[in-house]
Amino acid sequence: MKPYITIDGRKIGPNHPPYIIAELSANHNGDINRAFQIMEEAKKAGADAIKLQTYTHETITIDCDSEEFQIHGGLWDGQTLYDLYKRAHMPWEWHEPLFEKARELGITIFSSPFDFSAVELLERLDTPAYKIASFEVIDLPLIKRVAQTGKPMIISTGMANEEEIAEAIKTAKDNGCQELVVLHCVSGYPAPAEQYNLRTIADIAERFDVLSGLSDHTIDNATAVASVALGACLVEKHVTIDRNGGGADDSFSLEPPELKALCQDTRIAWQALGNVNYERTEAEKGNVKFRRSLYVVKDMAQGEIFSVENVRSIRPGFGLHPKYYTEVIGKKAAKAITKGTALSFELLKAEV
Repeated sequence: MKPYITIDGRKIGPNHPPYIIAELSANHNGDINRAFQIMEEAKKAGADAIKLQTYTHETITIDCDSEEFQIHGGLWDGQTLYDLYKRAHMPWEWHEPLFEKARELGITIFSSPFDFSAVELLERLDTPAYKIASFEVIDLPLIKRVAQTGKPMIISTGMANEEEIAEAIKTAKDNGCQELVVLHCVSGYPAPAEQYNLRTIADIAERFDVLSGLSDHTIDNATAVASVALGACLVEKHVTIDRNGGGADDSFSLEPPELKALCQDTRIAWQALGNVNYERTEAEKGNVKFRRSLYVVKDMAQGEIFSVENVRSIRPGFGLHPKYYTEVIGKKAAKAITKGTALSFELLKAEV
């Protein structure tokens, strides 16, 4: 496994700060200015990238109201697939101005294509990377086509079993993908934190020899922050201006202050991981005085015997280690010692 991949000049891997993707998805709510606003807020919050979804209602499904094409339950109850995607899709004529806006803001932008025509559009815009959505992880021809672009790829694994994940990864690698991150995901909207099984993140990395991360659909940041401690080098979250905005994905998306907290807290969690270390840290060095050590607690004459009356283990920590207490008791003072003196071996009279 490569130690990192690079998207738009940014290294992504365990030895680099977590890469945060703000998923714009359908939260534009049909207004390109709202999309621009989400991008601006994502940049201000510290996100590394903004991600789109590139499909139309015509490319992702058909206009059919039979039972199989109707949605029952959940956020989108009562709609047909065609109606949902007609309302939610990102108009293709918006893509170029959105890419231009990203360049203006200095934030990376890429997208999830849902068919070959979407790949062609994104290639014309010179997208720096691709994301394969969880629902498309079984679309091996699409993965093959994306891999053939030679761009870095992120694959989300919601609903996929081990065999399907293995097939997707093999297809990507066999067709030229050399930079890959695989995201653990639960495709619920929102998804309960207790169903996330975050230990899967490390297992994905080990089992499939890839970098791993998290696509998070929970409604707060705790799951995402915890994922970093378990090896996630990339975190993706849906982002909106207003969770009550009424859009298809608004209700389970982060608002700007929450996105800012995500960017800050995941970085802190990554910094806290550090390395295996048993040495005293810089923060601890000034607190040595608060440890216990052996001190003379009564004035002693030369030759006087150290005893439980004149030697104690107390703070500060500048005397002998407390483990030498029993060794000191019964020895004689090498010279007169004043109360409050840190005990050292030089103060013990050498035995003849």
